[in-house]
Amino acid sequence: MRLVRLAQQPSRVAEDVRAALASLGRGSNVVGGVALIGASPVEGRPVEAVVVMPKGVLIVIGVDLPDPALKLEAPLGGPWKADGWPLVHGDTSINPATDALSLSAACTHKIADVAPGAGPIGTIIAVGPYVEKVDQPAADLAGSVRVLYPTATTMLAATVSLATAPRPRSVQQARDLIAALAPDAPPMPEEMLLGEGFSAYSDDEPTVIRENPLVAIAPTVPVQHPGKGKRPAKPAVPPAKPAPPVLQAAPAKPVPPVRQPPPPAAAPSPAEPPTPKASRQSKTVKWLPVAAIGLLIVLLIAAISVASGGDDTASTQTPPPPTPATSPPPPSSSAVENIQFTSRASAADQKCASHAYGDVQSSLQQTSCSTVKRASFASSIDGRAAAVTIAVVEFPNTEQASAFKATADTPGGGGILDLATETNQWQGEVPVFEGAAYQSSLDGKSVRLIQVVWLPGPSTPDDPGLVRGAKAALELPVNG
Repeated sequence: MRLVRLAQQPSRVAEDVRAALASLGRGSNVVGGVALIGASPVEGRPVEAVVVMPKGVLIVIGVDLPDPALKLEAPLGGPWKADGWPLVHGDTSINPATDALSLSAACTHKIADVAPGAGPIGTIIAVGPYVEKVDQPAADLAGSVRVLYPTATTMLAATVSLATAPRPRSVQQARDLIAALAPDAPPMPEEMLLGEGFSAYSDDEPTVIRENPLVAIAPTVPVQHPGKGKRPAKPAVPPAKPAPPVLQAAPAKPVPPVRQPPPPAAAPSPAEPPTPKASRQSKTVKWLPVAAIGLLIVLLIAAISVASGGDDTASTQTPPPPTPATSPPPPSSSAVENIQFTSRASAADQKCASHAYGDVQSSLQQTSCSTVKRASFASSIDGRAAAVTIAVVEFPNTEQASAFKATADTPGGGGILDLATETNQWQGEVPVFEGAAYQSSLDGKSVRLIQVVWLPGPSTPDDPGLVRGAKAALELPVNG
C-alpha cells in the first residue's frame, strides 16, 4: 500500500493510523492500494485517510478517547464503555463516534457521486490513545463499519473484510477516483498502480483486445490453402469423371495412327489400344505436377516430424534438472513421515526490510541483516494440501538475532513476505497466510521463521496438522 500525505490529520490517534497503514508494505503482496492521508472528501472536514483499494474504498476517521483502555465496548447505536465506565462525547451524542459516523456518511455520498459503481465503501473508526480489545456487536460487524485500535493486524483484518469487490478496478478508474478525492495528489505512473494491484483494463476492455486478433486470423488459416489442397487428394476416383473431356481431346491427335500403315491387316485391331494409351499418357501428364507437389509436401511433413521429434527428445531431456528442485521432500523429521514438501520458489538477497511488514520490518530497518533466504513449499499433511513459507534471516551477531526473534515471535508483530506469492510462482490457488501456524528457531546468528496454512483455508494457528507441518519445516534446507 502506498501512502500519499496531503494534510495534517485532525486526531491524536492519526500517527497510529499512518503507522498501521505503512506497516502493510508497498505493493499488493499484503494489501494493495493508495492511502490518501489527510484527504477531505467533504470540503473543510479532513479525515485520517481515504484508502483507494483495488476492490473497495475505506474511510478512516480517528476518535480520541479520554484515556487508554484495556477493553472498549463500542456499539454503533448505543453508549460506549471503557473498562466498564460509560463514555460520552458532547451533550447530544450517543457515543464518541456519533460525529465520525455522520462524517463517514457524507464522505460515502461524495464518493458515490464522483465515482458511481466504485465498489464497497467501508469505514474504520480508529480509537486511541490505546485500546487492548474492542468489542463490537455481531450485528455491527456484519455491516461496513469497524471500530478498532489501529495496528498492523487489526488494519489488515479490516481492509480484507471490507474491500470485497469481485474484480479489481482498473488503473484509469483508480486515477479518476484519486483525482476526484484529492486534486492536489501527485500523478501516479501506471507501473506503480499496477504494482498496487489495480487492473490494466476495465471489465469490458479485454474483450475488445481479444476480438481483433481472432478476427484477423480466422480468414487466413483454416479457409485458404489447407482446406482446398488436401480434400481433392483423397477422392482419386472422382477425377475419372473429368476424363471424358480428355478422351475427346485425344482424337485431336489422330496423326500417330499414320505411322501404322505398313501392317494393313493389324490396322483395325491396334486402332483401339492407342486410345487408352493416349488417355493414360494425358492423365499422367496432367497429374505429374500434382504428384510432384504431393511428394514435396510428404517430404516437408517428414522433415518437420523429424525436427519436432528432435525437439521432443530435447524437451524430455530438459525437465530432469527441475526434478531435483521439485523433489526436495527431504523428510523433515523422522517423527512425521507422512508430511511431504515440494519446492515452489527459493531465493536469497540482502534487502531484508523490503521483504518484511509490520514490527518485523521496523526492526530490520533499524538493524540490518547479513542476508535473508526465503523459500516456499507445497505440502501434503495427512492427505490435505498445505502451503509453507520459510524465511531464514542471518545477522552479524547473536545478540541482534535474539532481539529480532523476540520481535517476530510477538503476536501481531508482522513477518516476512512469502516468496512464491511475491514472484507469482504458486501453481493454482495462491495461499493467504492468515491464521497460519507459526514456528521459529534460533541457530547462532540465524533466525528461521515458519508459517503454514491449509490450501484452501481457512486456517487456525493451533490446528494440530498445521502445527506438525510447521515443526517439520524447521528441518527443511533453504538454499538461496
